[in-house]
Amino acid sequence: MPFATARDGIRLHYVEAGSGTPLIFAHEFSGDARSWEPQLRFFSRRHRCIAFNARGYPPSDVPRAKSKYSWRIAVDDIADLLRHLRIRRAHVAGCSMGAYSALQFGLRYPSMALSVTALAAGAGSDPATREAFLRTTEAHARLFETAGTAAALKQRGISPARIPQMLKDPRGFAEFRSIHESLSGQGLAGVLRGVQAKRPPVYALERGLRDYRPPLLVVCGDEDDGSLGPALFMKKVCRNARLWICPGTGHTVNTEEPGQFNRNLLDFLTLVDSGRWKPRDPRSLAGG
Repeated sequence: MPFATARDGIRLHYVEAGSGTPLIFAHEFSGDARSWEPQLRFFSRRHRCIAFNARGYPPSDVPRAKSKYSWRIAVDDIADLLRHLRIRRAHVAGCSMGAYSALQFGLRYPSMALSVTALAAGAGSDPATREAFLRTTEAHARLFETAGTAAALKQRGISPARIPQMLKDPRGFAEFRSIHESLSGQGLAGVLRGVQAKRPPVYALERGLRDYRPPLLVVCGDEDDGSLGPALFMKKVCRNARLWICPGTGHTVNTEEPGQFNRNLLDFLTLVDSGRWKPRDPRSLAGG
């Protein structure tokens, strides 16, 4: 079982498939590397694909210390994984929690990012609901560490953004739920407190996004209310971004609509790898 060691000694488990230009997958809070299986099967025909488990997600290490969890550490972990694999530059795709890490990776390590794909980024960014988000995050952290993951999920119920997948793809939803239930309650609590609650909202990244260097693909389901606003914001302020909104879809487009997601991501990667990706022409802006 392969592991990379982060700069603070935490071991990160990863899986690898295929050969070619490297493509890194960073998972959501409620999943792990297994959540990217539809992409590993497809993109490993063309790319060197690596999906990894974030710290707190077994078989990666689950540190007890609060100081071992932060959004900055999560970004550094991607860089440490690349260095372990002796990869100088890679495409980086993330979902939800992983999308935020991927987005920040493009800000903090732009020379290592061939491109960034941010899927379902921005939960907790809305100023109107920010305080409620933080209260809920802490309540869920306590629940995970006291009741355990499976019991906590039964008490929490189903998130509204997961309803579309449950309705259209019960088997896919059951697989998602099985993965989520298998995760470490202690690890999830650490991530909620150190990463989710402490990361700056997407709307606070405007200055960095205006000068964003890597090509950026922003992806969102049109029934993922918490991510739609941030997705539109990123498209508006970042000239180097393109936006794809998937209809009739909730939070995890890559597993709800893997065929559509894979085709759109492939088109994006092909443009970047062929040198045909261009920033938005200022003349296309309203009033331009």
